[in-house]
Amino acid sequence: MNGQLVNDTRRQRRLKAPWQGLALWLLSVPAMFVGLWFLTVLSLLASFVGFLLFPSAAMLLRKQLDVYRDRIERWTGHRIERPYLPLPAPEPGVRGLMRRFVALASDPATWRDYLWVAADPVVSLFTAALPGLLIVYGLWGYAVAAFAGDMIGHYGGSDWYAYVRVTEGYGRDTGRIVSTVVVATLCIAAGYLLGPPMMQVYGRWGKAVLGPTEKSELALRVQHLTETRSDAVDASAAELRRIERDLHDGAQARLVAMGMSLGAIEHLLDKDPEKARILLAQTRESSAKALHELRDLVRGIHPPVLADRGLGDAVKALALDHPLDVEVAADLPARPEPPVESAAYFAVSEILTNAAKHSGASRVWVEMRHEHGMLRVTVTDDGRGGASIGGGSGLRGIERRIGTFDGVLALNSPVGGPTIVTLELPCASSSPKTSPS
Repeated sequence: MNGQLVNDTRRQRRLKAPWQGLALWLLSVPAMFVGLWFLTVLSLLASFVGFLLFPSAAMLLRKQLDVYRDRIERWTGHRIERPYLPLPAPEPGVRGLMRRFVALASDPATWRDYLWVAADPVVSLFTAALPGLLIVYGLWGYAVAAFAGDMIGHYGGSDWYAYVRVTEGYGRDTGRIVSTVVVATLCIAAGYLLGPPMMQVYGRWGKAVLGPTEKSELALRVQHLTETRSDAVDASAAELRRIERDLHDGAQARLVAMGMSLGAIEHLLDKDPEKARILLAQTRESSAKALHELRDLVRGIHPPVLADRGLGDAVKALALDHPLDVEVAADLPARPEPPVESAAYFAVSEILTNAAKHSGASRVWVEMRHEHGMLRVTVTDDGRGGASIGGGSGLRGIERRIGTFDGVLALNSPVGGPTIVTLELPCASSSPKTSPS
């Protein structure tokens, strides 16, 4: 991968992290009010009013914490799955209300949500928000050194900035100003240096509290498997219909026309050899087109280069035909299983197509490696960013396709770029690679 791009990305993260941390800390203000409402509803559970309000209060709390999950994923890279157990189907009347209340009250994630809104203002203050507060404190130090020191005592403020006494009566001597500027500069530097690691600490805290419990993880796993298997069946049926349509409208129609032409040629051989020769040339041309269409169809089902040479060389072949400058690095000591290999190939193909159509990029880097039983593919472009999984880019379809193999897709695409799409598919290497990649 281009080293300059990596350095630019790190620099952008270092500059943004302190302010993102402050934004997460400020997010605890509306979350605290939602938590207070939830606590009020809990105090009313002794009456029927509490049972009526509890489901809506719990769902409001979940909606608020979904904002946290989204921000934490986008700003720290820690993906946090929604941990909630499936709710029963809505039913009218008191019975439906009681079932919904029991489901929400017995879900451990409901009470972990309340733990979050109670503890996060303090936790975020000493993790995510700390770098930003240090920078703000440093900027205040510059103001103190420049003009505000003499005003502090007049309005009843503290005599001290860190260890430097700054109030009126102690003069605007050079030593005081220099000491204040040094402390302020150190605070600002520390804020920017601590920003990314503190955001990572906060991301791990978010994943620990807002992520699935063991019970909900099992229930979500069952639900995910049900959905992905259904998606696999639908995708397979759609693919079969596509193949049938392509065969019917393309190669089959040409073969039928060729059969009719050969019948006409048979009748013309004795009567009009010249016309028969023309029809033979046309039939030969039709046979070449039919063969070309069949090859395209086979390539769309399973490219020959993928079957013969493996994933690394197949993606390199994609790169050669791509309109952008695509650099491929593959470290695959052995070939993944064929279904996983095929899913990864078509996923990369779709991502490269998206980059050409929507990203405004000039270069793309594809990195593939196999480690710890996972096939990991990272596609990075230097485009304008701002991509989203649900934005009509086809990434949702890729996510569903690799979800059939329990794979995951992660997207990091800040406005201004770069866009980084990461795929991980569980797999075991099935055979030695047939060629270096």
